[in-house]
Amino acid sequence: MSAKTIHKLVQSWETVRFELLNSRISDLNLRLAGSPVEPLVRRLYREMEAKRIRFKPVVYLTDSWGCPDRSPVIGIPFYLADQRLARIEEEQTGEIENSKRIMALLRHEAGHAVNYAYRLWRRPSWEEVFGRFTRPYRDFFRPDQFSREYVKHIAVFPYGRTYAQKHPDEDFAETFAVWLTPRSGWRARYRTWPVLRKLLYVNGLMREIRRRAPECSRRRLLHPVESMGLLLADHYGKQAERYRRAARGYVDDRLREVFPPARGTPLRPASELFRKLRARLLERIVLWSTLSEREAAAILRKLESRSKALKLSYRPGQEGQRIMDVVSLTVALALDYAYTGRLTG
Repeated sequence: MSAKTIHKLVQSWETVRFELLNSRISDLNLRLAGSPVEPLVRRLYREMEAKRIRFKPVVYLTDSWGCPDRSPVIGIPFYLADQRLARIEEEQTGEIENSKRIMALLRHEAGHAVNYAYRLWRRPSWEEVFGRFTRPYRDFFRPDQFSREYVKHIAVFPYGRTYAQKHPDEDFAETFAVWLTPRSGWRARYRTWPVLRKLLYVNGLMREIRRRAPECSRRRLLHPVESMGLLLADHYGKQAERYRRAARGYVDDRLREVFPPARGTPLRPASELFRKLRARLLERIVLWSTLSEREAAAILRKLESRSKALKLSYRPGQEGQRIMDVVSLTVALALDYAYTGRLTG
């Protein structure tokens, strides 16, 4: 291919990209039927049929993954319905779901939908196994990376593969997803883990309800694509800011744990400790994660800049403990990044 042809293709894509970014999402005539993601939705249905589950959740296009609270429907991001929009999503956010991740997310959301369709959370046995459904959600939590009380399924920033620990509803959805996944080998994989009890409970529960009609058929759609009158460019502006806030809040909380309020004099700035340890931290991150030096350096710059912005400090006599804490924090964040591919802010 000649340089002239390549130049024309680049120009052509820039024109298409500009037109799409300046279009209202509701005017893009996006449909699930015939879209690149439709075969994966059909695959989900086949997997549920293979388990003899009568219920098939309605899937619709919206602004993000999710099930509206207690409504047995599955929302998937609109950009998955158009390859051009998927390309823009990748340009804007740095990532795009591949078919493997889409299936993992669909199975997870199907777990929520089944829970809501059959009102399973109301059962005393469900609460005994997973916990109280009405427990408040937490925006941030501190998962136990080594717990065997939960399955490991999807990776979600900033928690890695520990999302089941967030809430009983997420615990059930993750457990259901592992149970549903073909050839997951969950009986053998989790045979020595306490979480096997949850998987066996889901297995028995699905056998009980699979031939029954759902108890709840309400279809409350949250932000369906037809109602999204926002320009695509504005959508990404708001989305990027939301990612920055979420990432910053998480990192700030972790930094405050490492550098709690200190009194007295003299105090040393935490940002100087990051600069002092930069070479050692960079070596540890690359050693214990799959990240490149460039990615590891980006994490260190973020931690240094946030510790400086928060004016965090420590007492000179605490330097040894702070060094250990900083190494643990940076490696943990690096592992989260390696799982999710995103550490924004």
